[in-house]
Amino acid sequence: MLKVNEISKTFNAGTINEKRALNGVSLHLKPGDFATVIGGNGAGKSTLLNAIAGVWSVDEGSIVLDGNDLTALPEHKRAFLIGRVFQDPMMGTAPNMQLVENMALAMRRGQKRGLRWGVTKDEAAAYHELLKPLNLGLEDRMTTKVGLLSGGQRQALTLVMASLRKPKLLLLDEHTAALDPATAAKVLDLSDKIINENKLTTLMITHNMTDAIQHGNRLIMMNEGRIILDVSGEEKRHLTKAELIEKFAQLSGSSMESDAVLLAR
Repeated sequence: MLKVNEISKTFNAGTINEKRALNGVSLHLKPGDFATVIGGNGAGKSTLLNAIAGVWSVDEGSIVLDGNDLTALPEHKRAFLIGRVFQDPMMGTAPNMQLVENMALAMRRGQKRGLRWGVTKDEAAAYHELLKPLNLGLEDRMTTKVGLLSGGQRQALTLVMASLRKPKLLLLDEHTAALDPATAAKVLDLSDKIINENKLTTLMITHNMTDAIQHGNRLIMMNEGRIILDVSGEEKRHLTKAELIEKFAQLSGSSMESDAVLLAR
């Protein structure tokens, strides 16, 4: 499904600010894999996600998704294959457009658009039914401008929008980091529901150790631009925070005093 092969990325090459963000990273996800990616500040996890999304080009290596070589494609040409939910609830939607209009845009992503554009009654009814199971009251706010929704409501909406066309890969970019704990838990539960129901292959960046352990079927730890740990199955299910901290110390050669050292933003 997703094959990231030996990709490297250096920012500000040849200057005093040179930073090797990715150093020969390889990652293969099978269809339906839900991998969480964790690591400290500067570990390379966000650069990896942005490289896959096409935000950054890579210096070396290749990125192939569902048989499509994305390595040289710009971000907008990957949009028909990739869904993404950002950390900032203000991103991923058009805040000055109505909720129903945002959903229509998401549904038509990657399609040619002519001079006629509008939301039919049948489409609006379908979106209403899609939102109803969320139990957030969004189905009753179809004509509300998205900018007026709460952060949690917007992230829930963005999740639905990102999965509408059943992308080959869903990228969750610390999508609960800006939410309060209670709202973050609800959004994560919704994420699990949408991913499972649609059988989406997913890569989730997180700064939260507990979330990394509790969600998904694989856990990937990065450090200094490399993947240093990749666990799945029974090993992941029985993993504890204490064991994860110990593994980090063993594999990175660094010690840590608390979760915050590993998970610094």
